[in-house]
Amino acid sequence: MAASGLPRRLFLQGVAAVYALAFASLYTQIPGLYGAEGILPARRTLRPQGKGRWRQLWETPTLLWEAPQLGLDTAQGLELLSLLGALLALGALLLRPLCNLFVYLLLWAAYLSACQVGQVFLYFQWDSLLLETGFLAVLVAPLRQPPRHKQTPQSGLAGASPHEALPFWLVRWLLFRLMFASGVVKLTSRCPAWWGLTALTYHYETQCLPTPASWFAHHLPVWLHKLSVVATFLIEIAVPPLFFAPVRRLRLVAFYSQVLLQVLIIVTGNYNFFNLLTLVLTTALLDDGNLTAEADSGRCRKTPTSWPRSLLALLALLLECTVYGLLAYGTVHYFGLEIDWEQLAVHSTTTFTFHQFSQWLKMVTLPTMWLGVVSLGWELLTAFWRWTQVRGWLRKLCTAVQLFIFGTATVALFVISLVPYSYIEPSTHGRLWTGAHRLFGTVEHLQLANSYGLFRRMTGLGGRPEVVLEGSYDGQHWMEIEFMYKPGNLSRPPPIVAPHQPRLDWQMWFAALGPHSHSPWFTSLVLRLLQGREPVIRLIQNDVEKYPFHKQPPTYVRAQRYKYWFSHPGEQSQWWRRQWVEEFFPPVSLGDPLLDTLLRQFGLQSNLHPQDKSPPRARSSGNALAQALRWIRKQLSPLEASTLLWGLLTAVGAIRGMQALLGPRPPHASPVAKEEKHRLAPKKHCGPAGKAAAPAPDNCSGSVQASRRKK
Repeated sequence: MAASGLPRRLFLQGVAAVYALAFASLYTQIPGLYGAEGILPARRTLRPQGKGRWRQLWETPTLLWEAPQLGLDTAQGLELLSLLGALLALGALLLRPLCNLFVYLLLWAAYLSACQVGQVFLYFQWDSLLLETGFLAVLVAPLRQPPRHKQTPQSGLAGASPHEALPFWLVRWLLFRLMFASGVVKLTSRCPAWWGLTALTYHYETQCLPTPASWFAHHLPVWLHKLSVVATFLIEIAVPPLFFAPVRRLRLVAFYSQVLLQVLIIVTGNYNFFNLLTLVLTTALLDDGNLTAEADSGRCRKTPTSWPRSLLALLALLLECTVYGLLAYGTVHYFGLEIDWEQLAVHSTTTFTFHQFSQWLKMVTLPTMWLGVVSLGWELLTAFWRWTQVRGWLRKLCTAVQLFIFGTATVALFVISLVPYSYIEPSTHGRLWTGAHRLFGTVEHLQLANSYGLFRRMTGLGGRPEVVLEGSYDGQHWMEIEFMYKPGNLSRPPPIVAPHQPRLDWQMWFAALGPHSHSPWFTSLVLRLLQGREPVIRLIQNDVEKYPFHKQPPTYVRAQRYKYWFSHPGEQSQWWRRQWVEEFFPPVSLGDPLLDTLLRQFGLQSNLHPQDKSPPRARSSGNALAQALRWIRKQLSPLEASTLLWGLLTAVGAIRGMQALLGPRPPHASPVAKEEKHRLAPKKHCGPAGKAAAPAPDNCSGSVQASRRKK
């Protein structure tokens, strides 16, 4: 991890980009989700309990406690935080001086503050992953950026502080926990689709928000779907231990396999910023050598000059061959791969049992923790050795303090992360050191470490459940209320939504998996539609004119549950087919006793009822800051959220392109510098015998000749 200056820089840039997208996406939905007329008003979540200011802030860590001091209510404070978070993230992405520890600390605090009042709409695993990654970015980011002319072109052992690589190792550990746990839970859940290798025959049409490519992927041959599930298990369970391999090429193989998986998921599913964030985490598998190419790489090569180097190279090659052989043998053996030459297909089936997998998991969970301990111990020893090379007592003292602080923080976060990681195997969790449990319990509410497990069970095996809202003026003639993103209209193709996450559409997908009583927020959604609240309507249709009841709210609202399937190839103008299943939510109107009963049952009546006359926590109608927020909202509201985010990405790309074209170019290396580079790398030579291949000086010999002429 020592020579990882460029990957660290790339990681920080990626985290800033994800923050910008996450804040911008959330900002567009705040009025409909958390405003005074929203589904779950944010003001209901922050009610002082008479505790001290600091104790209140520690128990519910959110900057929104200070919103009344600015003359804003909670929802307006959330808008301000989202805007400032997006601007700060863009600043860290585009302006080098802003890529520092304090900016990333503010970004993390702002997103944590939003999650404290986000309720069910911010309870997704990628929100937790962004918080954990964001806190690691605080430790990885430099205290301040050195001037460009003082920055070393290569962040190798020289010119880098001894502690810099330690926090970045935690990013690699986080990527390992995320991928390994995501693979394991698919099998520990006993889901028949995962065990039967048929999960992908359902996944593409039953995932929350498919893309147009999902339709085509769904109609691939079944044997290819099953082989893809095998590849998923291989990438998520067998490959992650290679993240800590001592051989660089093994880490590169692990990197490319993770990138391949994430890119395929991006193409076939709208998972907002989650896959982008996972790609950002994969930068921890790289080093400076992966991201730079020397000009003389085509002509010069490194050859071992001593028998220890030759022996190490041979051992590395043997280790690589052994690893590849074990992966190939294990895949063929445990998934029964057989090639059918007649049908040109690869047949696969699971050859191990749940009991065998449970015993294997019990056997390997603790060793994977020790793998992390050994890897972290090596990084600590490397950092200490680099500290011993520091010259000057004052600089040595400063680097010792930094090494102690960041080393302690790294070890503490690693110990904390062992608790949620051990959830994958209950017996290991019970044997974990009690001090780790106490430490994790102390900071659990800060979400510094979380448990992960994506796609634990495959839903919709008998068809994709979908809730369709309907409205009526007379209770007899009903019109469907179509959402912008989730499936509804059978002839409308699945949209491309990412990196935006329409959180209401996502929760509608979860609501369809059970009765409406399992989703209390759905009752408040029905109420807001009966009241005709425009902020909520904009969550469904940003262009209010497309909403069927934009002129007058419906008198009655109900919901039906359907089963959806992708259409068959050849069906003209049809992307979906569906079948009615049952009534999901009964017809209700304003003042309906059933509606009032549900609101009281879920504790929502005092916040959502039209007779609610309670004043907001801060009167902000005349506040200049509140007026500015309303003006910004008015300017941006006509833009659809996904359009806004893609416009933001395009603008960032254009600015970075202009910076690359118009920015200062690195000066050409002087002859003296070339001679110094040649002196520091004496093991490079040109040609098979170390002689120049042509009379003209090349990259290997020209520097010495040029320097002699200069002298």
